[in-house]
Amino acid sequence: MKIAVFVYEYPPKIVGGLGTYAAEITRKFVLNDHDVTVFTMNDDAGSMPTREIWRGIEIHRPLHIDISDSLPDVISEDIKKWGRGQQLFGKLMVYNYLSAAKLINELIKHEGMKYDVVVAHDWLSAMGGTTVKRESGLPFAFHVHSTEKGRTMGTGSGVVSNIELRTGKMADMVVTVSYAMKDELIGLGFPKEKIQVSYNGVDPQKYNPEHIAKQDVARIRAKYGIKDDEYMLLFIGRLVGVKGVDKLILAMPHILSKLPQAKLVIVGVGDLQEYLTNLTQITKMGDYVKFCFDFIPEEERILHYAACDIAVFPSFYEPFGIVALEAMSMEKPVVVGAAGVSGMREIVICCGPEQCGYHIDPHNPSDIAWGVISTLETDNWAKKLGKNGRKRVLTEFTWNKIAEKTVNLYETIAKR
Repeated sequence: MKIAVFVYEYPPKIVGGLGTYAAEITRKFVLNDHDVTVFTMNDDAGSMPTREIWRGIEIHRPLHIDISDSLPDVISEDIKKWGRGQQLFGKLMVYNYLSAAKLINELIKHEGMKYDVVVAHDWLSAMGGTTVKRESGLPFAFHVHSTEKGRTMGTGSGVVSNIELRTGKMADMVVTVSYAMKDELIGLGFPKEKIQVSYNGVDPQKYNPEHIAKQDVARIRAKYGIKDDEYMLLFIGRLVGVKGVDKLILAMPHILSKLPQAKLVIVGVGDLQEYLTNLTQITKMGDYVKFCFDFIPEEERILHYAACDIAVFPSFYEPFGIVALEAMSMEKPVVVGAAGVSGMREIVICCGPEQCGYHIDPHNPSDIAWGVISTLETDNWAKKLGKNGRKRVLTEFTWNKIAEKTVNLYETIAKR
């Protein structure tokens, strides 16, 4: 197939899980003999190539033009409330429409390229996808990795929610990342018959504990002052409300009552950095909670998984949770939030012979503590959960399997 992909973040510009997903799955498409063209954002300075081939993938990054002077006259009051966020909305509009124009006018009409399907990821690229759909008539697959309502716990932008819903209705297919998300989309009015589920994946060769040197593990633990006989609890992710990091900090006194040698490492950036620092001071957990307020590169992230004894992700809202897969692939037991919209509830088996972790109520610090304590009280049990986690990844969540299923979904609308 020849696939045109609109995605807001793409290497080397990666902000979160979407960028990782887009990079991995498009690479697998190419390795499976499909032709991929990606349309993504340039940086603010316009210093990145506007057209290049990277890992066999053709990438287009339009140069930004400043439309901020005209925005106040044409955007809704909802967007005006964003303050400085108006600039982001303007950049997204420029990226979407310049990319759509380049695909339609230059690649298809001028260069004679023929595509089988156009794909857009989340509302950030939805305007480009719908424009191409209307102009070219190409089959259109809209990937929804999360929703505005879910991300903001119901307080988000009505404009963004309308873009999501309108795109879902225009698309020939809506692809989402979990059955929990499918239920959420149906509840928001997305056409049920269009929604298909295709999970995210992980590279088990890259995330492989056998490839990690002992001295690298020792370096990471020493960075946070964690001794060999102490437990390292790890959270990696954006520091925003839906991730439940504050509840994890509040769980630490409960955990320490049973496991006094436990320490928590929190890695990430986000709006809650100052709040979480103050919360740690107020609860007098400064000796037991260590922060790394940084977006660390993937190689360093893998070493953090290797160094920890358990990974904890108490999210209130988590459409999929690729970090849980990464930890499982590194043979680490996981404790995950399982209330509300939780793809991690589908990833992590919480009972039976294939158990690889625990489901907890992310709103309840004592329940988070129960999951951690139940995992770590017995060393052999924690190791068994970790082994089961990697087995599950190898069986269900490799990028090869995910890419194959995704292409099969695209082919159904291309044939139609």
